[in-house]
Amino acid sequence: MTTEHFDVLIVGAGLSGVGAGVHLYEKCPKKTYAILEGRPAMGGTWDLFRYPGVRSDSDMHTLGYNFKPWREAKSIADGPSILRYVHETAAEYGVDKKIRFDHLVKSAAWDSAASTWTVVAERKDTGGTATYTCNFLFMCAGYYSYRAGFTPDFPEIADYKGRIVHPQKWPQDLDYAGKTVVVIGSGATAMTLVPAMAETAGHVTMLQRSPTYVVSRPDKDALANRLRKFLPERLAYGITRWKNVTLQAMMYRKTRTDPEKVKQLILAGVRQELGPDFDVETHFTPRYNPWDQRLCLVPNSDLFAAIRSGKASVVTDQIDTFTETGIRLKSGQELKADIVVTATGLNMAIMGEAAFSVDGAPVDFGRTWTYKGMMFSDVPNLVSTFGYINASWTLRADLTCEYVCRLVNHMDKVGAAQVTPRLRESDQAMPARPWIDDFSAGYMQREMHRFPRQSDREPWINPQDYKRDKQMIRHGAIEDGALVFEMAYKVARPEPVLQAAE
Repeated sequence: MTTEHFDVLIVGAGLSGVGAGVHLYEKCPKKTYAILEGRPAMGGTWDLFRYPGVRSDSDMHTLGYNFKPWREAKSIADGPSILRYVHETAAEYGVDKKIRFDHLVKSAAWDSAASTWTVVAERKDTGGTATYTCNFLFMCAGYYSYRAGFTPDFPEIADYKGRIVHPQKWPQDLDYAGKTVVVIGSGATAMTLVPAMAETAGHVTMLQRSPTYVVSRPDKDALANRLRKFLPERLAYGITRWKNVTLQAMMYRKTRTDPEKVKQLILAGVRQELGPDFDVETHFTPRYNPWDQRLCLVPNSDLFAAIRSGKASVVTDQIDTFTETGIRLKSGQELKADIVVTATGLNMAIMGEAAFSVDGAPVDFGRTWTYKGMMFSDVPNLVSTFGYINASWTLRADLTCEYVCRLVNHMDKVGAAQVTPRLRESDQAMPARPWIDDFSAGYMQREMHRFPRQSDREPWINPQDYKRDKQMIRHGAIEDGALVFEMAYKVARPEPVLQAAE
């Protein structure tokens, strides 16, 4: 087969990758691009996860794209609705025609002499490989491994005779009607699963090692639905988006400046939901401050309603061992279970778990410095999307796409073939900080050493702050002294190589 060349290659056809295609279509219309997707369908997270009740815990007026209004009444949307939105977007802008499905990227090699990336993808549909070259590589592969979710090494788990499932690989034939279910975990996935399964299960227990902050809110945005009746669609969407971004930012800042006040406000809401006899101190009062880890959103108080009804319960304890019929806890209590769901988190991944090299030298991203949370020191013509942990992912994905288009167009304007973030002399002794700072969640802490470092000064930062990012990414100068632009090498890009047909 022929090695194809594109101006830009996008890796990943989820929410970020489809958005990237639209931004390129609108802002870089002369550029050719393709999207390589390792799975047989687009949608990323929203196609992969099929567990009961799967939904976003971010509102769709901020998780949605800045260019495509969210039209449905529910702003806290279920997974299938979000997937439809992604499909609609791809079809409207012709992005769906640019996707190469079942192309799992395994390696990307940069050649300075040719000013190109060579990308090798495993053809999961045929068992062969496909090779592409591009001038610019845009990674939109998300932040977690698609291979499997994270499951701790529970003692004697092999002894358990019931069924164990992980939400990342939910079996569609799982019948839990009338069954006794234990969901291990206290994150967003567990809190989605418990009320959804409780509708038909005999009883669902959420077993957590430690509590999480939980906030209830309506799944419909009353202002958004009212504005749509009187204002043009884009204007109504823009106002709602601004409102929600502002409220999110205010809430997060308050957790940093007055965490105890926010904590008591959240706990008061839980007590109001569950009544004076419920042990909120044990089951819903974390040892950390709000937003040191993610807050969990429960729409329309569904988790609390399930607990009040008696169809669901919460146990806060540590697992001693699995038994043939369930789980024995450190306290000596035994939980019988027909089904155990390990909602124990994700395995983080960097750069789609592909191997990268620059001029033959392997790239260890953990030894690089992040440039504006998007690029990597000494790695040319490469941008990667990573959203927010304290706000909606797509807010930052949109900013990143805007920047890529600005950067690509600027390179054309100045005749540059390569752009590389490089530390200046004044940057050489700057202190190193983790890629995500001030966030103690276990799934992050386990893998931070594999992510690039950030420092205490622009542009070598990943601030996780939408207001600051807008100024730095959208309005900041492209040529800032840290980005090094190089003209085309005299060695021309080689013609596509003909390979033997598969």
